Amino acid sequence: MFPKDFLWGGATAANQFEGAWDVDGKGVSTSDCCTRGSLTSVRHVTYQTEDGQVESKIMFGLDAPKGAKFGAFDGYDYPSHEGIDFYHHYKEDIALFAEMGFKTFRMSINWTRIFPNGDDEQPNEKGLQFYEDVFKELKKYGIEPLVTLSHYETPIALTNKWNAWADRRTIDCFVRYAKTCFERYNGLVKYWLTFNEINCISFGGFMAAGVASRDPLMIANATRNQLLASALAVQEAHIVNPDMMVGNMIGYGASYPYTCNPEDVLKQRKSQYNVDFYSDVQARGYYPNYKLKEYERANLDFELTKEDQEILANGTVDFITFSYYMSNCVSADPEVLANQKGNMLMGVKNPYLTESEWGWQIDPVGLRISLNDFYTKYRKPLMVVENGLGARDIVTEDGQIHDDYRIDYLRAHIEQMDKAINEDGVDLIGYTPWGCIDLVSASTGEMAKRYGFIYVDIQDDGTGDGKRMKKDSFYWYKKVIASNGADLD
Repeated sequence: MFPKDFLWGGATAANQFEGAWDVDGKGVSTSDCCTRGSLTSVRHVTYQTEDGQVESKIMFGLDAPKGAKFGAFDGYDYPSHEGIDFYHHYKEDIALFAEMGFKTFRMSINWTRIFPNGDDEQPNEKGLQFYEDVFKELKKYGIEPLVTLSHYETPIALTNKWNAWADRRTIDCFVRYAKTCFERYNGLVKYWLTFNEINCISFGGFMAAGVASRDPLMIANATRNQLLASALAVQEAHIVNPDMMVGNMIGYGASYPYTCNPEDVLKQRKSQYNVDFYSDVQARGYYPNYKLKEYERANLDFELTKEDQEILANGTVDFITFSYYMSNCVSADPEVLANQKGNMLMGVKNPYLTESEWGWQIDPVGLRISLNDFYTKYRKPLMVVENGLGARDIVTEDGQIHDDYRIDYLRAHIEQMDKAINEDGVDLIGYTPWGCIDLVSASTGEMAKRYGFIYVDIQDDGTGDGKRMKKDSFYWYKKVIASNGADLD
C-alpha cells in the first residue's frame, strides 16, 4: 500500500504538447528551432549563417559555426509549433486527468511565454494569465500542479545574444523569471522544479541550455550557471512563501558493471559521477571533489567564486525528483564497447533484459535500486516524475486502443516502487508517468512514439483531427489511483 497522501499523476512538458508557439506574445525558444525526427532519422537545429544561408545541424552535440543565428525558417517541420495544442484544449485535457483521479499534474512553463526574449524588463501578461487559468482549472478538480520552470527550453534570443547559459548574465534573467512565477502563482502552486534533467547538459548543451557548442569549458560554465540559478530560485521561492517546495530533476537510469571484472566496476563507479555530481550540488550545496579534479585534469580554467559557493550552500532543494525509463551496463573492455551499444548509444546492452522498439531496455528492478540510491545518499523526499513506455499504438476499427504492453510496463515499475517504500523504507511521495497524454517525443521529435493514457489523433505527416481517445491504460491507471496502488490487475 502506498502512503495515503501519495501524489499519483502524470507528466508533460510545454514544448512537447502546448503548441501555439507564436500566439499571444510568446517568443521563440530553443525547442522551436528543432526539427522533427524519427526512429531512423535524428533531429536537427536550424540557423542562419553570417552570409545569410539557412542550414541545420544535428541537435545532440550541436557545435554551430561562429555567428550562427538560430531560428525557425520556412521549409522545415518543427513539431513544437503545434504539439497537441494543449494551449487551446487545456480544459478538455484536465477534465480527462481528473476523470483518471490525478492528485498531481506535472507540467512546465515556457519561459518565452512569460519573457519572450528572456531578458525583457516586463513580463508578458497574456502568458502569465494563460498559466494562471491552467492552474485554477487544475485546482477546480483538486489536482496539485507540479511545475518545471525550465524543461528543455531557453529563449533563443539569449542564445543569439551571448550563447545563453554559457554566460553568467542568463542567471539574472532566469531568477527574474522564476521570481515572477513564484509571486504570480503564490497560492496556486506549491511544488516547483527548477531544471528538467539538468544532468543532460553533459550530452549536449543546446537542448538543455541553449549552448551551441561542445567546448568543455563552455559546458562547465553553463552547468555552473544553471546550478547557481537553481539555488537562487530556491531562495527566492522560500522568500515569497516558506511553504513552497522546490526540487531538482535528474535524468536517471540505474547502471551496472557489465561483469565482475574490477575494471568494469571501477568504470561504472566513475560513470556514476556524471549523474551524482548534479544531485550532489543541488542536494548537498557544494561541488564534490571528484568534479573539481576532473576539471583540473582537463586543464579547464574553471571559476567557482566564494560567492558562488555561498549561493549553492544556501539554495539546496527541498526534495529530489528524477526520470527513470531504463538501465545500462558499463564495460571497460574495448572489444565489448566496439561490438554493441546500449540505450541511446550509452553503455552496453544487458543480456538479462528485454527492450522496446526504440531500443530502451526495460528494467523495473532498476527503479527500486535507483530509489534506494537516491534516498540513501540524500535522505530527502523523492518523486519519480517521468517513467513510461514509448510505443506505436494502433486504433482499432471500433476506436479502441489496446495497450497491454504499456500496462505491463507500468505495473512492473509500480510494484518495485511499492517494495522500495514498504520493504526498504524509501520516502517516495509521488509518481507522474511520462506523457500521460500523447505528445511529441523529445529525443526523436515524433508523435509515433506514444506514451500516453490518452491517444491524440495527430500524426507525423500532419494528418489527424486532434481528437482525444481513452486507451485501455486510461481505465487501468484510474483503477490504480482509486485503490492507491493496491489494485494493479
